[in-house]
Amino acid sequence: MRLNLPFMVKTFFAAVKAIPVTLEITIVALIIAVPAGFLMALCVIYRIKVLKQLSQVFISFIRGTPIVLQILIIYSLLPSMLNAFIKSRGWNINIFDINPIFYAFIVFAINNSAQLAELFRSSILAVDKGQHEAALACGLSSVHSYIRIIIPQALVTAIPNFCNLVIILIKNTSLAFMMTVKDITATAKIEASYGYNYIEAYFDIFVVYIIVCAIVQFLFDRVESGFSAFRFAKERGPSAGFRK
Repeated sequence: MRLNLPFMVKTFFAAVKAIPVTLEITIVALIIAVPAGFLMALCVIYRIKVLKQLSQVFISFIRGTPIVLQILIIYSLLPSMLNAFIKSRGWNINIFDINPIFYAFIVFAINNSAQLAELFRSSILAVDKGQHEAALACGLSSVHSYIRIIIPQALVTAIPNFCNLVIILIKNTSLAFMMTVKDITATAKIEASYGYNYIEAYFDIFVVYIIVCAIVQFLFDRVESGFSAFRFAKERGPSAGFRK
C-alpha cells in the first residue's frame, strides 16, 4: 500500500487551519465549566441543602454516561423538543438555524463542569482546614479567605489534573464532527472523502493532535513550575537566606 504524500501534506495544512475551531470549543467550554464546577464543588463540600443533592446527581449522571450519548441528546433530541415547543407556541423561530458550534460549547461545557467539580472538590479538601479558620480569626471574610489563602494552594494541587482534563477535552472535541462542526477531525475527513484517502487523513489527524496536546502540556508544565517555585519560596520564608 502506497501513501498519497501530496494529499497528506495538503490535508495536514487543512487540518492545521482548523485548530482555531478546536481551541475555540476548548476555551469557551472551560470558561463556562470552571465557575460551574467550582460552585458545585462548594455546594458538595459545605453540604448546602438541595444544591448538594442536585450537584451530586448531575455529577454522577454526567460522569456515568458516555460523551457520545450526551452529544446525541443535546444535538439531536434537544433541538427537536425545542422545535416542537416553539411550533406549539406559534413562534416564528427556526431552531435548526443555530450554528452547530453552540451545541458543541454546551456539550463540552456540561461534560467538563462535572469533571471539574470533582477536581476542585478534592483540591480544596487537600488544603488544611486550619488555614481557613486562621484566616477567619485574622479578620478575613470567608470570600477573601478563599481568594487569598485556599484557592492559590488548591491550584497548585489541581494543576496536573487540570492539565490532563484539558488535554482530554481537546481530544474529545474530535467528536464535534458529529455535530457538523468543522474542527480538525471533520476537516480531514471531508478532504479524505473526495478520494477515499482516509488512512492518510487519519495519520494527519494523529500528528496534529499530538502537536497541539504537546504544546498544551508544555505550557502547563511551565505554569506548574512557576507555582511550585512560588510555594517553595513562600514555605522557606524571608529568613531562609540567613544562616546561624
